Amino acid sequence: MTYCVGMKLNESLVFMSDTRTNAGVDNISRFRKLFTWQVPGERVIVLMTAGNLATTQAVVSLLEERTKAPSERRPSILEMPTMFQIARHVGDTLKDVIQSNAPTGQKADSTFNSTIILGGQVKDMPPRMFMIYPEGNFIEASDDTPFFQIGETKYGRPILVRAYDPAMSTEEAVKLLMVSFDSTIKANLSVGLPLDLQVVETNALRLGKSKRIEAEDPYYRQISSGWGEALKKAFDSLPPFRF
Repeated sequence: MTYCVGMKLNESLVFMSDTRTNAGVDNISRFRKLFTWQVPGERVIVLMTAGNLATTQAVVSLLEERTKAPSERRPSILEMPTMFQIARHVGDTLKDVIQSNAPTGQKADSTFNSTIILGGQVKDMPPRMFMIYPEGNFIEASDDTPFFQIGETKYGRPILVRAYDPAMSTEEAVKLLMVSFDSTIKANLSVGLPLDLQVVETNALRLGKSKRIEAEDPYYRQISSGWGEALKKAFDSLPPFRF
């Protein structure tokens, strides 16, 4: 399993993913699930994947190959005029890869299925973020749905729902995401460190700060221990229940 979150703020898009994949408790590996492309000053694109590893690697490889020789392998995500068209292209590519590997046809419960978070910005247009489903269709982040999760979503969602604010700083958003990921990692062994972080600042049109967060990262360890202590103090401060 995996866990990825894309968050839309007023000042940036923030993306975070884990790197753990497993095919049983005795077959655990690390694979990168966050991928980036950019043409500085013109566009920046970030993609995160969850689901069947072979499917997601095939999709990313196809997208990457088309950027190397766009005149011969059109269309390329580095040429398309809008993020919406890029999302449609990624969705079509995902659907085609799934169908090519599923001889009985595409099904919602197919073992070849994957889900993608795509975000970024094209020059003279606002930043946009999409969640793309195995069928190739997608939804876009909005004021009502300002962040997307894929993979093992349930354990890290409550803190995001309670604490998210579009006006928060990028640094505050990273802190919030670390709490969400720490909660998920503690509750589910199929999600694990290291974590990959990527920031895309609004109108910068280039990749922003990025970081790989290892288990020994001092700030992550401080967040992990501090959040547990803060929860206990908050619980103790609540009024007692009386029969």
